Amino acid sequence: MFTIPTRSLVAALVLAAAAAPAVASETVVHEVEVTADMEALQNAQAAARWTDLADDLENAIVARLVGRTGDEGANIFVDIDEIELANTLQSATGVADSRLVGAVAVTHDTDTSKYDNYELAVTFDQAGPFFLPETDLTAITTDSDEYYTGMIAAFADHVVENLK
Repeated sequence: MFTIPTRSLVAALVLAAAAAPAVASETVVHEVEVTADMEALQNAQAAARWTDLADDLENAIVARLVGRTGDEGANIFVDIDEIELANTLQSATGVADSRLVGAVAVTHDTDTSKYDNYELAVTFDQAGPFFLPETDLTAITTDSDEYYTGMIAAFADHVVENLK
């Protein structure tokens, strides 16, 4: 885990990078759409916590694209695997083996070299950097706010990092 001074430095660098103008080689994004069928979840408590997953993940991706959006460009489509999510949220093995999985498709209005299609799986370990330093990882559950926001942040980061 980061120490507080290191984490502050990392946060400052992330904010500086987000505020910087987009580099010409970065992919401009026109649209982001995330779908997830939360009705497929049988666990009522988990379904209640994860009900806004599609909107929250879409907003997290867009937030990482500041300075990289336009009227034309790439179109990002994410379809969350509800069966995998249900398995993760209902598993008795805990958060250590949990993951958020989705199919990611990228198209482009004019540049077919930007097309991409892949399955993205984000694990609990990959969400670790998004937890506050004082977070007790042994107390996190799949319906906790820390878990939810960490998994969304990690997934959104990977989607944006994978843009061609």
